[in-house]
Amino acid sequence: MNRNYHAYCAILLAIALILVMCSQLINSEKTALGEVDAEKSVYLTFDDGPSDRVTPKILDVLKEENVTATFFIVGQNAKLRKYLLEREFAEGHTVAVHSYTHDYKKIYASPEKLIADIDKCNNLIKEVTGQFSAVYRFPGGSYGLSKRMISAVKQHGMKFIDWNASTRDAEYCNAPVDLIYKSTVETSKGLNKVVLLAHDSTSKTTTAAALKKIIQYFKSQNYVFKKF
Repeated sequence: MNRNYHAYCAILLAIALILVMCSQLINSEKTALGEVDAEKSVYLTFDDGPSDRVTPKILDVLKEENVTATFFIVGQNAKLRKYLLEREFAEGHTVAVHSYTHDYKKIYASPEKLIADIDKCNNLIKEVTGQFSAVYRFPGGSYGLSKRMISAVKQHGMKFIDWNASTRDAEYCNAPVDLIYKSTVETSKGLNKVVLLAHDSTSKTTTAAALKKIIQYFKSQNYVFKKF
């Protein structure tokens, strides 16, 4: 009886060791393939700017906190505020394409119209910064768009960026600072890579007011700030 018991225990121990070894092997393979990323990163992204009223405040906070961000600009807004594009670029941020008109009916009328809108915005970026952007964000995001539109952007050599967390500053008129902060924390919870949607258009003054607290939150959670 004792002999059988010891043999049974030995078998269980051997099985346990095999399972541990397999688990370690799988994890090492995932790491080699880039599937496991222990570093926590956050990408702050701002759409619909620049604006004279909000963008400078956001840039001031970013400079004070020593972090970089990605600005998805609207060409019509930027054309009259080239000095803000110059500042964004000079301070190490990414100036990226969002749209020239932000007019959904015109932009999404056809793949050709979409690409024409991208190019018009990108030509302005090149004029100001000296280089074209390869980074794009669909107005409204890529969710629900036809494959023809998405394929057209990819074939045009653009990398499109959506988001997985949001300040929700576009969902409310003058969203309170506390709501913007709370939404950021809630929607980014549990994510190792956070792509945060925010806006720097002229009405988003509370976004600028909440930004410092948002940045300090991610710093306290040991996130590394990155740009596209």
